Amino acid sequence: MGEKGSIPQGLIYPRDKNRHPKALTPNYKSTLYRSPQMPPLLLESTISEVTGPVFGHNTIGEFDSDLTRNFSAGNEMAIGERIIVHGKVFDENANVIPNVLIEVWQANAGGRYRHFNDNYKVPLDPNFGGCGRCITDKNGCYSFDTIRPGAYPWPNGGNDWRPSHIHFSIFGTSFAQRLITQMYFEGDPLINLCPIAQTINDPKGLESLIANLDMGNTIHMDARAYSFDIVLRGKDSTIFENKLNGN
Repeated sequence: MGEKGSIPQGLIYPRDKNRHPKALTPNYKSTLYRSPQMPPLLLESTISEVTGPVFGHNTIGEFDSDLTRNFSAGNEMAIGERIIVHGKVFDENANVIPNVLIEVWQANAGGRYRHFNDNYKVPLDPNFGGCGRCITDKNGCYSFDTIRPGAYPWPNGGNDWRPSHIHFSIFGTSFAQRLITQMYFEGDPLINLCPIAQTINDPKGLESLIANLDMGNTIHMDARAYSFDIVLRGKDSTIFENKLNGN
């Protein structure tokens, strides 16, 4: 995106580059090989970047937002701790954003993804695919049911483990509001030990990625709830996953 003045005022604000992780963070080993070696080029915004995409509710299936059932056979349900993740999506002016497409993917309760390259010794759950999607309503609200993912080891360092987390992909009202990030869980001790999470130097930025336990929306004898609000762009934006310029 261009610098301030190259886009219509009040539509999209310039990014705060100092708020988001640096592209090169040696403790996160893969950035040594894939971080940019040259400074980014700032280009003028195009019409398509500030107007599209647009999604409709007819693109969402009946069980797309229920990861406990959308991959199951018959009436079987996924194994693990049942949770509800919900929240609101805001723009840089604290306005709620309706009709935002949210896609999520995650590991199963044991910490294994349904992916051919994941050979972690934990077994796959035959009734859990690990992905889903939903669209925010007129009040900017979203919600999905899932299983709390397990932590898992990864070959970054000597004994590195990823905290429990859920990946989010968000499409706002324009491509300039595109966001890919990860959501962590309140109270997880692995967050402060994770090289990826620790690439975020701003404590408030890291806090913006942690979902809070929400007992007010917990369903008795069924599922605990976690609240996770998302801000697209601006000075309070949710951190963009491993990107120098944020979202």
